[in-house]
Amino acid sequence: MVSRTLLISALTVTGLLSTAATHAPANLDLSGLEKLGSVDERYQAYNVEMVEVTGGRFWAPYGGPAGEVYRELPPLDLANPRLVAMAKLLAPSLVRVSGTWANNTYIPAEGETVTTAPDGFTQLMSRKQWASVVAFSKAVDAPIVTSFAVSPGARDKAGTWLPEQAQRRMDLTKVLGAKIYAAEFFNEPNVPSAATGMSKTYGAADYAKDFRIFHEWARKADPDMKILGPGGVGEGSLTKNIPVNVGLGAHISSTDLIKDNPNSVDAFSYHFYGSVSQRCAHMGIGTAQKDQALSADWLDRTLQDYDFYSGLRDKYEAGKPIWNTETAQAACGGSPWASTFLDTFRYLNQNGVLAQRGVQVVMHNTLAASDYALIDRDTLTPRPNYWAAVLWKRTMGSVVLAAPRHASPEVRIFAHCLPSKNGGVGLVALNLSKMAQSLPVQKRSKAWIMTGHPIDTKTIAINGKAVSFGDDGRATGLDGKTMTGPVSVPAQSIAFVAVAAANNPACRQN
Repeated sequence: MVSRTLLISALTVTGLLSTAATHAPANLDLSGLEKLGSVDERYQAYNVEMVEVTGGRFWAPYGGPAGEVYRELPPLDLANPRLVAMAKLLAPSLVRVSGTWANNTYIPAEGETVTTAPDGFTQLMSRKQWASVVAFSKAVDAPIVTSFAVSPGARDKAGTWLPEQAQRRMDLTKVLGAKIYAAEFFNEPNVPSAATGMSKTYGAADYAKDFRIFHEWARKADPDMKILGPGGVGEGSLTKNIPVNVGLGAHISSTDLIKDNPNSVDAFSYHFYGSVSQRCAHMGIGTAQKDQALSADWLDRTLQDYDFYSGLRDKYEAGKPIWNTETAQAACGGSPWASTFLDTFRYLNQNGVLAQRGVQVVMHNTLAASDYALIDRDTLTPRPNYWAAVLWKRTMGSVVLAAPRHASPEVRIFAHCLPSKNGGVGLVALNLSKMAQSLPVQKRSKAWIMTGHPIDTKTIAINGKAVSFGDDGRATGLDGKTMTGPVSVPAQSIAFVAVAAANNPACRQN
């Protein structure tokens, strides 16, 4: 039986794909859109938290005991054929295995038998578990990005960082026939006491000294590994309120982290969360508000942090690429609506605006853990943001174009060359309004209209039809609809449009 949600979607999309809507702009001249720049072919990437690999406490699902923040998770099965098949649809990509818990994770030496984490560490990661990360990375065409342990167990008696743990992981990766593609020294060093057991007196001078040791080690251990940094969080839109659930201790500004070691990274990295979830309401900095999810303030908050961190990049690492290595709807696992279609507008808007500003990689947190994940961990069911990620991959190539403007301020359009580089242009249009809007594409195109009723549903439709991922590892419902004229976008919906015959000079194969 067809669900009421999908029936409404089908009737809505069928009626509007061929009917003119309000606020129609002038015809879109896609051939004249200028090239703004380009992003990495692995631009749209994702995180698998270290605690997912090892198993341990992570953000608790909603609906548990009052005040529950964490819940014990078993290790994620990275060899699960369904999970692997879903990740393949996002390739080529990058998988970042890091997060707060990576700061205190111990990996044994070859032949060492350990059943619990040694003193100075909190978590134990077996060599077999890291091997599963490497196997997953190879299977889904997503090279590994990571960070290393910095807790007291990874230091000498004087408190100086030692590269032994990092070297073990790098050596094992090489034995398994792979390499670490890129690494931050440690996760979010501007909050150094975050789950590391480190002294709350750890300061900028300590970090500068440790980073020099890390830098020298990394260049010798693998000159091809990209060094990322500093990986700070929460210093733009949230100013001094850092969105991680920790007893903060001393906060070190990212300025102080990098000023003593300028021009020392291959790419400048930072993290971004616009707010925190209810799990961290006790921090007193406010939480993500559902009724503001489509507001300009919420959608554009990502630019405040970009402006802050890109300013530091320009001052201390001029000319270096900038990466956002961890981001999602809200820190601390995401709000209940992070897993719904309502958050897809933020997800795609962030992809679009950061690409326009030259950010090379955006790494969503997470692939399959907690409410902000692309995939529900328990059922391995794709969420709306996953389907948006798949359609972005199919329509938005690495060349970024100046986006055409729409007459309605509630329609946001982003334009890239199609991945095929045959002169074609891909568009993503976010209709934030409660009225249908028209995209006056005059050439033959293919459209995917993503709808959800109600807007905070976890089940979306594309062109009015159900979309799903089968047990055979195939996605269904992703067939685009061929259009020969304007594309109408229903109220509060999202359109992906591929115009292969746009004949844009910037989009021709070089």
